[in-house]
Amino acid sequence: MTTETFLARDLMTATLVTVPPDMPVHAIARLLSEKGISSVPVTDTAGQLLGIVTEADLLRRVAGSEDPVRSWIARLLRDDDAEARRYARTHGRTARDIMTTELVTATPEATTAHCARLMEERRIKRLPIVTADGRLVGMVSRADLLFAAMQPPGGIAAPERNQDDRIAAALRREIKKEPWADSLYISPEVADGVVTFHGFVHSAAIRQGLCVLASRIDGVRQVVDRMEKAPIFLPGVLL
Repeated sequence: MTTETFLARDLMTATLVTVPPDMPVHAIARLLSEKGISSVPVTDTAGQLLGIVTEADLLRRVAGSEDPVRSWIARLLRDDDAEARRYARTHGRTARDIMTTELVTATPEATTAHCARLMEERRIKRLPIVTADGRLVGMVSRADLLFAAMQPPGGIAAPERNQDDRIAAALRREIKKEPWADSLYISPEVADGVVTFHGFVHSAAIRQGLCVLASRIDGVRQVVDRMEKAPIFLPGVLL
């Protein structure tokens, strides 16, 4: 199994520590400390995900006691609903009061790439995995994604005649797919599963990208880089 084929259900931790919505805040703080975890899901008796209590939620509650006195202009322009919600979260006594309810979640069928993008964009450390009806079934952490990244990438299929012909055809096909590839001034050769690149490239990044692309093709045993830095007088890249 490779990074491309991993799904959330393959990576997630299914044995979870959860708390009920009526659990006291001081008990949650003790639980996070004892378990060495930074957050805990809040679920009902049916396993429905209601929210998550994080270290940030607990710190917000502590820091709320030192909120500065607001000016009369700020008080005049205040949002009463927002103020009430803030008060409840900074003075609440149960998980229900302080938990974060605007959650980012994924389904068990979500791809590794989708999970990683969500966690990166939303800057979260753990991603809840829920079923279509909202039942919590697991959590994907950054450590889980690192495990997936350690797996070798999937090969690119090469369905042609003999082995070298298959590799050469697959290589041409994949290079055409990539807009960054310097396809005009490179000349790849394939012999006994060894891909040798000749010609000119415009940057070290393109050189590396071509070598990685070739190494992913099924049947390639080695990639030899004999490319040179493109002279200044060469015209632009053919895309």
